[in-house]
Amino acid sequence: MEPFEQKALDYYGEVIIDKYLIHKAGFGARAIPAYVGEWILSHYAKGGELTEASRQKIADFINKYFPPKGQKEEIKNRLLNMDRVQLLDDYRVAVNLKTGQRRLHIPLLDVTNARLAEGIVEEHELLVTSGVWGLGELMYVPPEGSSDQGRIWLRDFRPFQVTSVDVGYYRACRRHFSFEEWLDLMVSSTGFNPHVLNHAQKMLLITRLIPLAEPRANIVELAPKGTGKSFVYDNLSRYARVIGGGKVTPAVLFHNLASHTPGLITRYDVIVLDEIQSVRGDSAGELAAGLKVYMESGRYSRGNTTGAAEAGFVMLGNISLDENRRPIHQEDGLFRQISNFMQQTAFVDRVHGLIAGWEMQRITTDTPSRSLGFKGDFFSEVLHALRGEMEYGEYVSEGLHLTNCKDLRDRKAIARLATGFLKLLFPDLNPTERQFREYCMRPAVNLRQRVRDELHRMDPEYAQVEIGVG
Repeated sequence: MEPFEQKALDYYGEVIIDKYLIHKAGFGARAIPAYVGEWILSHYAKGGELTEASRQKIADFINKYFPPKGQKEEIKNRLLNMDRVQLLDDYRVAVNLKTGQRRLHIPLLDVTNARLAEGIVEEHELLVTSGVWGLGELMYVPPEGSSDQGRIWLRDFRPFQVTSVDVGYYRACRRHFSFEEWLDLMVSSTGFNPHVLNHAQKMLLITRLIPLAEPRANIVELAPKGTGKSFVYDNLSRYARVIGGGKVTPAVLFHNLASHTPGLITRYDVIVLDEIQSVRGDSAGELAAGLKVYMESGRYSRGNTTGAAEAGFVMLGNISLDENRRPIHQEDGLFRQISNFMQQTAFVDRVHGLIAGWEMQRITTDTPSRSLGFKGDFFSEVLHALRGEMEYGEYVSEGLHLTNCKDLRDRKAIARLATGFLKLLFPDLNPTERQFREYCMRPAVNLRQRVRDELHRMDPEYAQVEIGVG
């Protein structure tokens, strides 16, 4: 056992898990996030051992409560026959202010208008924010008259993830780890194997976490396919929402005027636009305009509705590499392959950092972590809680010493990114001066420097600058 693993067990105990168990358990065939799978494993693989008996129990549990989606009509028929059905699913509630009603979404059944028993939302408020994976007991209530409609009702609900954490204890225990030990624990907790990655690749993985811990951090990552760009957001946190390529509408992101329901930015910490090269906005340009306003100020407006939110945006794009694994358009502009609003300098300038995802290798059988790490649901709750901790930003403001950096957007971007690194790598707020400069300030400057370089390639009016750490 590695020193960081032993310390993780000693100081964090029950929220630590063998991250490789999720691969040995055989969840791959089912669309269950890793953090939900780890919750199941923690209940059936006692002591971290995956025996044949525990494998069978897990298989029986999945088959009983999370059937393939192809069985949805069979399940609906059982409900119609007045059976009570328990399903494991990603339940979420939409509130329609116009009608004054709550509607439950049950993805496995493709149902968006189910009802809830009294008190369930009050007991599990996360249902109306990011949604919650859990075991729901469903029943069918037939129509009472010719004008009525039959409905599925959620009678009872048991969440499959922690809902609160002791952030103070988490922060305090950081002091028992060296920087390298803590970095490996962070990397393993994301599901990646720290033993097959170099330092730069480990820091790249940490960078992916920044929008989960720091409000309104906007990041672009460009890389070829198969480098695991979206893995962390799909599998680590229920506070991240991944949207695949295609048309992304202002109604979905900001506010739906027809249903009077808030958009995704009000319900999640991070909105991930995957395959950004295929995202197309509306013909009127409302999406790009709305994104620019929101990414700058945190405010949005649609019709007579205005509001504010704290969600950050992560934009993931696929690019081509040459024989040396360098982007083929590195000299004349990395965004040349992305023919949408990413071609607008006013939009790119609102991106805080650009991750050089091409420095990651393709995912292989060696990529998954074989070490201990934080359970996904616990780790995601810690990152979510850190978003509200103000002292990290104050620490960075006092230590923000930059050279050749007069542009206000550059300074704000670097400060936001450095604050994210500080939360992730030094949650106890106790780095040395050298550590703060090398592991918080310098990587933040590098991320913003790539954005500045791209702006200069796109438009010479953006002066070429080399930002330094003072």
